[in-house]
Amino acid sequence: MTERLYSTDSFLTGFDAVVTDIQEVSRAGGQSLWRVALDRSAFYPSGGGQPHDIGTLIATSRSGAELTAEIVDVEEDEHGEVWHHTLKPLIAGTPVRGSIDAARRLDHMQQHSGQHLLSAAFIDICGARTVSFHLGETNSTIDLDIDHLTASILERVEERANQIIAEDRPVTVSVVPREHAESLLAAGELRKLPPRQGDLRIVTIADFDRNACGGTHVRSTGQIGGLHLRGLEKVKQGPRVEFVCGLRAARAVRNDFNRLTEAARQLSVGFEEVPQAIQHLQADAKLAGKYTLKLTNELAQYQAAELISQTPVEAGLRLIQLQLSAASHLDASYAKCWPVKLQFRPSTRLR
Repeated sequence: MTERLYSTDSFLTGFDAVVTDIQEVSRAGGQSLWRVALDRSAFYPSGGGQPHDIGTLIATSRSGAELTAEIVDVEEDEHGEVWHHTLKPLIAGTPVRGSIDAARRLDHMQQHSGQHLLSAAFIDICGARTVSFHLGETNSTIDLDIDHLTASILERVEERANQIIAEDRPVTVSVVPREHAESLLAAGELRKLPPRQGDLRIVTIADFDRNACGGTHVRSTGQIGGLHLRGLEKVKQGPRVEFVCGLRAARAVRNDFNRLTEAARQLSVGFEEVPQAIQHLQADAKLAGKYTLKLTNELAQYQAAELISQTPVEAGLRLIQLQLSAASHLDASYAKCWPVKLQFRPSTRLR
């Protein structure tokens, strides 16, 4: 099996390895997709709610020529082998140099460590346990086993999490026998255990959280770089909380600031006056709608009266024809003006 270098050093983004196996996954339009196994790798495969790493494998021939194979996906099969997906084949036995996208790795480390911290903060503040975690391209979410979350609870959880970040507590990784992990779980010192047997990897935030996890993590809470709650929605299993950490949080705040700046400019007010300005616009729009409806009704009455007065009486009856080009407020307004109930539709002739 592949030696997983990220398990002991999440900050490792370059390594040397040897190709142990290669298989063709698919072929389309004359292009094959290959999966490559290595004797050792720092590439993280998708799992535990965390996406895979990307990067390159560089093979050097005896003549000195280099072949760069871009890694587009990394997966773990049912036997625990790690496979690196690429469009270029590599020969088994070939030495390679692996290079991981460092920015993507750091982002995943910040989000995943932030999730551990956030989940522990929810337990600490309101006893809500995390039932699932998803790390997306722009935001991350956790689902909680609680019926309802208030704004006050969310504020307290966010503040507690950022307090732990500011304290820069150590984040450590250890590997323990399953029996020891089970004893920690029974003592309430471990949040949950996966079903797999054998030794387990435990990630600990000093004096705050301990959890079994195979993902990549920072070395201290300060490296999470801040945590910001972005949204709350109700899903089938309970509340879903959206959050961002680190550089994502900085980008989110910057984008919010830019949008608020533009809104304030459009409204010709200061930042703090934007909500009040929107309320005034809504009130004005509601008033304008009522005034427009009043004028429409009056116009319909005048036009109905004019149609009646201009239509001659034939055989004791007036035959009135009216065609509307499109549905509008005049439809209902005209109907109120006639002595009989009429239904108006676009391009309908009324007699």
